[in-house]
Amino acid sequence: MERECRSKGLMFRSTKKGGHGMHFKKILVFIALSMVIGFFGCAKEKGEAPKQEQITKKLIPGKAEVKGANFLIEISDLEVTTIEDIASKKIVETPNLRGRIKITNISKDNLDIQAIALEYLDVDGKPIDFESGERIMKASLYFKVIKPEQSLDGYLDVTIPMKAIKEKTLGNIEVNLVYVASPLSRETVTFPEKIE
Repeated sequence: MERECRSKGLMFRSTKKGGHGMHFKKILVFIALSMVIGFFGCAKEKGEAPKQEQITKKLIPGKAEVKGANFLIEISDLEVTTIEDIASKKIVETPNLRGRIKITNISKDNLDIQAIALEYLDVDGKPIDFESGERIMKASLYFKVIKPEQSLDGYLDVTIPMKAIKEKTLGNIEVNLVYVASPLSRETVTFPEKIE
């Protein structure tokens, strides 16, 4: 049996009898079976329930402001995000604290903001420490000069101790603002040195 096929000026001929057709059918059956097995395999993976869940809780009050000697600091939209094991309800990763911060310079000098660090205090005012193995990230760097009566809007993304969440001991958040007052005084000295 001879077969011809013409397509765009090309011509293909097959002179073998029955060989290619049977081989082609085997390949199609193999591909079809592979796809069916793949679909069932994916369906089993999708059917498994997650073992962990992400839980987000808002801090109360939702917005607060405190006036210091040189700054007015406002925090808002604070949320704590935890990853918990569904079965045991145990927190499996160090929780994150996220929110907004606004710092307004109420002094008469330029103030060069270097960093903001947070400390977590219980209801008695004692520090809540991170446990061994927890990821500690409680500072944000800024390096921004704020002129008098101007503000800096920023975003907090830090960790909070598991103990503060598990035992609900959080009473206060202490904001430590690291800054340098401007104008800066500089002094340069020169040492007489030579290479031998």
